[in-house]
Amino acid sequence: MSDDERELDEVEKKAEEEELLVPLEVYLAAGLRIGTHVKDKYMEQFIYGVRSDGLYLLDVRKTDERIRVAAKFIARYEPNKVIATSARQYGQKPVLKFCEFTRAIPIVGRFLPGTFTNPSLKNYLEPELVIVTDPRADSQAVKEAAIVGIPVIAICNTDSNCSYVDLVIPANNKGRKALALIYWLLTQQVLRERGELPPDGTLPASPEDFEAKVTVYTE
Repeated sequence: MSDDERELDEVEKKAEEEELLVPLEVYLAAGLRIGTHVKDKYMEQFIYGVRSDGLYLLDVRKTDERIRVAAKFIARYEPNKVIATSARQYGQKPVLKFCEFTRAIPIVGRFLPGTFTNPSLKNYLEPELVIVTDPRADSQAVKEAAIVGIPVIAICNTDSNCSYVDLVIPANNKGRKALALIYWLLTQQVLRERGELPPDGTLPASPEDFEAKVTVYTE
């Protein structure tokens, strides 16, 4: 039996205890559990093992659970009071699609300093909840949210610094497919929590629709 097969068997046994939002194979195929070679002390609680190549692996059950919790939390707020951010390229399309369906406000690319803290700026915003794709890449948004007391939901990898993050969604926050799947699931769950989709309703878009495209350069 290969390492991957053994890992799959182990995760499957753990996942048998509860129903996941999508089949386990979907999580695994998206690389959602793949961490880094570094683990932050706070993130230890979300790690279930380490691969033979030294990469830490996240527990998809806990990711699934946190997506549900985050969706309930997001659904409490008016859509125009929720901001989703991504400085990372692979997170920008997922954030835009999330905001398209949930009517939240997207900030992709560079986060302008003072957006949450300087009322004299033209781009000044007063959100009540902030979602960040990566606490490191989106550190300016996290810092400003903390200054003005705005709760932060963050997608955190094994090496993420979770300071000033109020709710962690443990997942691979660097992969195209992983980010697309996370935001697709989060979108679907938010709409279910709001009653805009039935409890078992499916979003009228696929995870692939949330996925950032890779630009191939040819001469």
